[in-house]
Amino acid sequence: MFRTHNCGELRISDVGKAVTLSGWVQRVRDKGGMVWIDLRDRYGITQLVFEEGKTQAELLESAKKLGREFVIQVTGNVLERYAKNDKIPTGAIEVMVEDLKVLNASKVPPFLIEDDTDGGDDLRMKYRYLDLRRNPVRSALQLRHVMLQKTRQYLDSQSFLEVETPVLIKSTPEGARDFVVPSRMNPGEFYALPQSPQTFKQLLMVSGFDKYFQIVKCFRDEDLRADRQPEFTQIDCEMSFVEQDDILTTFEGLVKHLFKEVKGIEIGDLPRMDYADAMRLYGSDKPDIRFGMQFVELNDVAKGKGFNVFDSAELVVGINAKGAAEYTRKQLDALTDYVKRPQVGAKGLVYVKYNLDGTLKSSVDKFYSEEDLKGWAKKMEAVPGDLLLVLSGDTDATRSALNVLRLYMGDELDLRNPDEFKLLWVINFPLLEWDEETKRYHAMHHPFTSPQKSDIPLLDAEPGKVRANAYDMVINGVEVGGGSIRIHDKPTQELMFRHLGFTEEEAKAQFGFLMEAFEYGAPPHGGIAFGFDRLCSLFGGSDSIRDYIAFPKNNSGRDVMIDSPSPISDEQLDELAIRLK
Repeated sequence: MFRTHNCGELRISDVGKAVTLSGWVQRVRDKGGMVWIDLRDRYGITQLVFEEGKTQAELLESAKKLGREFVIQVTGNVLERYAKNDKIPTGAIEVMVEDLKVLNASKVPPFLIEDDTDGGDDLRMKYRYLDLRRNPVRSALQLRHVMLQKTRQYLDSQSFLEVETPVLIKSTPEGARDFVVPSRMNPGEFYALPQSPQTFKQLLMVSGFDKYFQIVKCFRDEDLRADRQPEFTQIDCEMSFVEQDDILTTFEGLVKHLFKEVKGIEIGDLPRMDYADAMRLYGSDKPDIRFGMQFVELNDVAKGKGFNVFDSAELVVGINAKGAAEYTRKQLDALTDYVKRPQVGAKGLVYVKYNLDGTLKSSVDKFYSEEDLKGWAKKMEAVPGDLLLVLSGDTDATRSALNVLRLYMGDELDLRNPDEFKLLWVINFPLLEWDEETKRYHAMHHPFTSPQKSDIPLLDAEPGKVRANAYDMVINGVEVGGGSIRIHDKPTQELMFRHLGFTEEEAKAQFGFLMEAFEYGAPPHGGIAFGFDRLCSLFGGSDSIRDYIAFPKNNSGRDVMIDSPSPISDEQLDELAIRLK
């Protein structure tokens, strides 16, 4: 037996017991006649003690030779500690060692295996198996495990069946780029790794499995950032004989269950916001509603005063940064520089300081009287002490830039509390969005999303105005899940493909199997998918999903630990009928 207890288990009630422990040496403190060793495993740390006169001399010398991360087994007796450590659960006891075995020695690790390590991101990624020994990383994966179990528990209680769908599927032209896999048995032909199990879960609805879920790996060959990985995990779900309200109610229940069971937080009913309102009030389809600073449009009070920047703009819009009127000129100049960055895209920034004495001072006093500025302040519900920040230009670009500025000010004024959670549904998205590069409409979600029935007549005349029967769940300004009521009949699906620019032949080649299935009694159905890695990072209070994935890729899509992707041999290429240029 390698151990009778783990390293986080022993308490004061265990004093006097003979125990065997195994684990990794966290640190060695050698005081000559006494040696203390912190022994660590995934459950915690136990202090070991070797003392001259009580420990065999040979054993004491062996303890002094131990290094960090040696794997050892010890047997000894549990004692009450003289100097207790209330920072760890085992801090009231220690083990007086009577026998020591080195199970495996260790090289000196390239960084400290501590909560606050000296290892940078690249180094820790290269030695991820060592990084996983650290408490913060292990805790993140333990949180992920709990969320997996609680998700399955809730969905099982709602009569969902967990069904696995294929990983080797057919490449489709919509969405992000596919990862493709050559077929040795079918030279010149390729599988694709699934971006989602979308068509398969719809086929399961046709099959009569009216409640499906899967916690599934998905793959997208797209540019990466902190919250994206080439392979990621979804909670993927579909239901039959449902309308939008049924989906929203069911999965509102899921997140309420997760918050209560995992974080001990009661979440109330989620508000619902139209996409159009989200864009008008926040400039984003995933608004952070932990704080106010809603957009206020100022065209009627800001135009026509001779200030050409506003007069020539499609939209003049601002936010009220409550209590920020004391910003200095240096701070205001920094804000102007911030919004002019290419990532934000504004051409400039106009500000109005509503001073505590009731006067108003702006960067455009040459064009606007104090009475004019009071009209702005009234419309923006400003009071003395507030700072008004105004942008102008084309509607979409200006709203996008002001959204970035709003979030920046939310951080500056400490309004985005990571321990506060505000959730909402965003509904009634546009069905289609115009792509300037390809000069055609694309599905905003995917080509199987059902249009609002009342908007179907607009498909020919004004396709950009057609609303989708689609919905996203947003937590603290992060989209964590999205879905739609699906098209479930062949004529409507064919109509959708035509408006997306598919020829009849292309639609049949890509999705003929699905349209044929719709002719065999497909029920009305809809579903949703949650980004599970992203959900875990929100629950854990992190901006990066990489902390919640055991072996993540870096920002270049590489696994630097195993050096992947990597070349393959000419023999393998020949076998796969592939020739590289």
